Amino acid sequence: MAGLIKREDIDEVRERTDIKEVVDGYVTLRSAGVGSFKGLCPFHDERSPSFHVRPQIGNYHCFGCGEGGDVISFVQKLDHISFVEAVEKLAGRIGFELHYEDGAGPKREDIGKRQRLLDAHKIAAEFFRSQLKEPGAAEAQRFLQERGFDRDAAEHFGVGFAPKGWDGLLRHLSDRGFTQDELKRSGMFSEGSRGIYDRFRGRLVWPIRGITGDTIGFGARRLFEDDQGPKYLNTPETLLYSKSQVLYGIDLAKRDIARKRQLVVVEGYTDVMACHLAGITTAVATCGTAFGPDHVKIARRLLSDDGTGGEVIFTFDGDAAGQKAALRAFEEDQKFVAQTYVAVEPSGADPCELRQSRGDSAVGELIASRRPLFEFAIKASLKNFDLTTVEGRVQALRAAAPVVAQIRDAAMRPAYSRELAKWLGMDVEDVLRAVGSAAKRLSASAGTHPDSRQASATNSQTPPPEQTPADQLRFSRPDPNDRVAKLEKEALEVVVQQSALLDDSQWQRFAAAKFTVPAYLAVHAAVRSAGEAGPTPAGWVEQIRREVPEVLGPLVSELAVSPIPARNADAMVAYCRDILNRLFELDITHQKAEKLGELQRLDAAADPARIQELNRDLMRLEMERRELRSELS
Repeated sequence: MAGLIKREDIDEVRERTDIKEVVDGYVTLRSAGVGSFKGLCPFHDERSPSFHVRPQIGNYHCFGCGEGGDVISFVQKLDHISFVEAVEKLAGRIGFELHYEDGAGPKREDIGKRQRLLDAHKIAAEFFRSQLKEPGAAEAQRFLQERGFDRDAAEHFGVGFAPKGWDGLLRHLSDRGFTQDELKRSGMFSEGSRGIYDRFRGRLVWPIRGITGDTIGFGARRLFEDDQGPKYLNTPETLLYSKSQVLYGIDLAKRDIARKRQLVVVEGYTDVMACHLAGITTAVATCGTAFGPDHVKIARRLLSDDGTGGEVIFTFDGDAAGQKAALRAFEEDQKFVAQTYVAVEPSGADPCELRQSRGDSAVGELIASRRPLFEFAIKASLKNFDLTTVEGRVQALRAAAPVVAQIRDAAMRPAYSRELAKWLGMDVEDVLRAVGSAAKRLSASAGTHPDSRQASATNSQTPPPEQTPADQLRFSRPDPNDRVAKLEKEALEVVVQQSALLDDSQWQRFAAAKFTVPAYLAVHAAVRSAGEAGPTPAGWVEQIRREVPEVLGPLVSELAVSPIPARNADAMVAYCRDILNRLFELDITHQKAEKLGELQRLDAAADPARIQELNRDLMRLEMERRELRSELS
């Protein structure tokens, strides 16, 4: 695993990347004033644009849904990748070589090799798609048609055909300038005594894409009787492709998985196609392997698996193999915070077969019929025993009790213990004791209490969020009609966006100003902690974001991109001066009120010196107020 990227390199990538160019790849942006652009938010559905980008500041913010951040967080959220992956992607975009704390990061030559492999796969995918239209692909065309997939469906999923010859793809890529060594490393070719030859021949081919949409491998289905190979043949492990970390269809499903907070796991490529065409656009499939820990990591990242909702639905055939797969999935269930379900068609039909025989609605009904995975796992554990005998029921209880004990929700365990008692025809107290004993054994072997599994599932993937419900309440939005709150917000917008316009005197006054709205007070403190000004506007904003509680990160982004009503540079200077002077005048008003209050409380005979000092302070403050007032436009 690569070490941590050096902080200075992260800052360099952030500074050198034009956020507008990156966002333009996802959102159509239009001018929204001096140095500001807006468009329809990519994070939620909207009709009027509320998504703003300020390239100079390097930040974005949606005033509709509240999403905001810098270019790194934008790529993270849109591509559903980790922070490190986002930085590496942006570094590759600008040709910047990253350095790692322990020197374990990818080398520049490896990055170059990876890009060449990506280019080769892109060209190969285009080649296979074009071959599907040729007369030699009649069998592949028939296969798709029989399963209800027309030409548009094939095009949408990038399905292609590998011709029967031994070197069709080999010649095509060689003609495009790829070397023998590059082709050997691609996984698209096999090697014999006479050299390399096409790995996929006479097969229907699906491109397997990573989460960012790049083709990284292929899955191919046998079509002809004389093909002695396996029914499905996938790309072997390569620099790009690792089957334990790949989910077919993730590039098409990722947006809806994140939006609906639902992930449907099916068993094959055609099942994914059938689900998507039937409206289940959150469906993905593993590629020649069981759903495992690395898949869980991908799923949790997409689902924002933090305990606030979400569901994972596994679909399996109703046969013994399907039940075995479901029980393997149950083992991974404990790594989710989201609720996990299983959907099994009683007839044993998979989603593709259901769509063929009964239409799109049947696929939707299958997913809607889901039931908790642990219920399925409990009942599956009972099938191996003869429940008509005492011995069989006791043995079944011994097998099922550990399954019930693994249920994360402590409130659900007693409920399912009672259900288990019904299914076994046994006394509830006996079952509760058996489950309790199993839970103790599990916690002893793991070194944790069973109820801690939910927290550990979250913490094993992502650090716990700093904000709490109390934080969210404390930093709640002020009344929009509150004139003081409005001024405090406008002053922070000026300082966050135009820090270079403040002279030393203004900085001192700003630092000493008193903010009353808790959220704005926290940002004001963060500005003071960050220092007078960052190395660049984007770096300045990032320094502030690091200093605030996590729940206020979106507010910092909002302050950084809020449009300032100024048509040109001179108007910007005048506006910023006026807003700050109004803030300083308000602060003087607060100071005067405090001193007047103290003056009224003093006994004139007891402390005449203090009274004189307060009167001098009041006169000085009034002179400062008048001076500020004279400067207002």
